[in-house]
Amino acid sequence: MEEIVLTNKKNGMRTLFLCILVEIIAVAGIVCGAVLIESTKETLGAVLFVTSLILLCVGWIPLVGLRVLKPQEALALTLFGKYIGTIKGEGFYSINPFCVAVNPAATTKLNQSGDVSHQKSTTTSSNDLNISFEIPNKRLSLKIMTLNNNRQKINDCLGNPVEIGIAVMWRIVDTAKAVFNVDNYKEYLSLQCDSALRNIVRIYPYDVAPGVDTTGDGIDDDGSLRGSSEVVASRIRDEIQSRVNEAGIEIIEARITYLAYAPEIAAVMLQRQQASAIIDARKMIVDGAVGMVEMALERLNQNNLVQLDEERKAAMVSNLLVVLCGNHDAQPVVNTSSLY
Repeated sequence: MEEIVLTNKKNGMRTLFLCILVEIIAVAGIVCGAVLIESTKETLGAVLFVTSLILLCVGWIPLVGLRVLKPQEALALTLFGKYIGTIKGEGFYSINPFCVAVNPAATTKLNQSGDVSHQKSTTTSSNDLNISFEIPNKRLSLKIMTLNNNRQKINDCLGNPVEIGIAVMWRIVDTAKAVFNVDNYKEYLSLQCDSALRNIVRIYPYDVAPGVDTTGDGIDDDGSLRGSSEVVASRIRDEIQSRVNEAGIEIIEARITYLAYAPEIAAVMLQRQQASAIIDARKMIVDGAVGMVEMALERLNQNNLVQLDEERKAAMVSNLLVVLCGNHDAQPVVNTSSLY
């Protein structure tokens, strides 16, 4: 299905004036015909009266084909079931009054921009019976829209369940494909976003893990969902785009909006992260303490302040490490006797 853009239909104002003029002439003809019927020219008056009456009845029909479009709006038109073209852009249009605008996703509501209800709502009340209905808006929005799909629970490449959500910026670039190639382009886009997200997330671990190849080149790398969010988002965008080309949709950008471990393992993974942080902190403390002990022994040997044998050096090293690596302040013990 190829899009056909109608460029010669922006003459709504001219059609409006002509219809008003025709209706005025028809009313005047009816009045003149009635006057002639009452006079001696009954035949001429009858013909003028009937002709003007018919003109009055059909002269308003072109008004049904008047359409007003705002910027970045379009209408896909069919005539007796056949696609005849699309009108785009702001303007006052006059189309065939028997044309019908088609938008299968007019009443579809997703968690996205552009789905704020613009339809006219009519309510009929009769005693305790309330009937409410909406007139669907058949206009197609060509603006950039944002789809914020629901969060999904997906297993990463290590089998850990993670919850992830994405926001997808998209727009319609081919109205014919969007309307006629798929049943409902909004639902189609939402489903393809979920499928593409699942396919990409299962390639990456949540955090950097050894022995994982995320690029498919056979070489281990440091790719992860948390550390490579830009790369992951780009791959998700390309994956979605390849799936929605037939729907006439362009994916502008895809961004990760939420990323966390699933609740059933979140507490365990938090403890794991805390343990890793504690180990890294302890390693830094020990490295610093050993350096300070080495510096102390070197200074004592350089200045010949105290001569210590190996046993006394081991005891001093042990005491210094306990003081420097302890979680609490050291409680000093004063030795008043001889060291030996």
